[in-house]
Amino acid sequence: MFVKDILAGKASAEIYSVSKSDSVSDAAKKLSSYRIGAVIVRDGTGPVDGILSERDIVRELGKRGHSCLSDTVADLMTEKVIFCSPDDNVQQVMETMTKNRFRHLPVMSDGVLIGVVSIGDMVAARIQEVERENDVMLEMITGTF
Repeated sequence: MFVKDILAGKASAEIYSVSKSDSVSDAAKKLSSYRIGAVIVRDGTGPVDGILSERDIVRELGKRGHSCLSDTVADLMTEKVIFCSPDDNVQQVMETMTKNRFRHLPVMSDGVLIGVVSIGDMVAARIQEVERENDVMLEMITGTF
């Protein structure tokens, strides 16, 4: 299974974003209201200026307390964003996420941001693959294919 298959099957293909000048509190409200784990940060003409995850916020809350909520998104966001392609397979994306220790990956195609996938999306896709493989194996064993 490929990233493009996952994006096609997602209930919402909407890309949620915030501005670098937004407060961390406003970004957290967006994360909460849309029940998502990360938002794309973009202001300029480029597709992405950064990414801000719930983990970024919690990490800073643990260090400094609630005062970080009045900071701007630019203060906490990750600027060096790693992307995946719609043609990457689930295994590649899971390896990238594990190696870099993050749970959300923006998807770029020809310089255009087309979506965001999460580790949950990857795990669900991998489970589907294993279930299909199991079904095929069972059919082969029982001769019902």
